[in-house]
Order: sequence, then structure tokens, then C-alpha cells
Amino acid sequence: MTKFLIAVLVLLGVALATNPGADSHRAKLKAEIAERSQIAGVLGLGGLAALVSTYYTLGVASYTTINDKVVSYGAFGLVVIPDLGNGR
Repeated sequence: MTKFLIAVLVLLGVALATNPGADSHRAKLKAEIAERSQIAGVLGLGGLAALVSTYYTLGVASYTTINDKVVSYGAFGLVVIPDLGNGR
């Protein structure tokens, strides 16, 4: 039981230390939008989306939203952008 508790505490510490910040989320969002659409990349829409996004942290994980829709998740130093949808 003690080894399990130590492992959980270490994992929690690593998650806290490597939680991606707002800049990581915004950079990933900007790059992902530019990658998915060349026109959006040329027009700089990824930068605009990154600018209007709101960053939230849960300590061990984080996320950003635009208009109350979650657009990125982050944990352990990684940021993931789910399918942003195409409005259909």
C-alpha cells in the first residue's frame, strides 16, 4: 500500500510540474488550424483563435475554450486538439 501511495504522489507531482501553460495551448491551436487549412494559415486565423481562447487549469491538466466550447486539452506536457468540427 505504501508503494502504491508513493507512486500516486509521484505521478501527481509529475502531472503538476508538466501541466502545459496557456502559451503551449495557444501555440498548438495556432499550428493545428494552419495545418488543417492553408487558407486559414495564410489569413492568420489560428492566431486569432488563439488570441480569443480562454485558458483554464485544473492543476494536473488544463484546457482552453472558445465561446464555451473546449478546443484543447493538456496534461503531462502534451496539448491535444480534438476535431474542431466544420459546422455541419
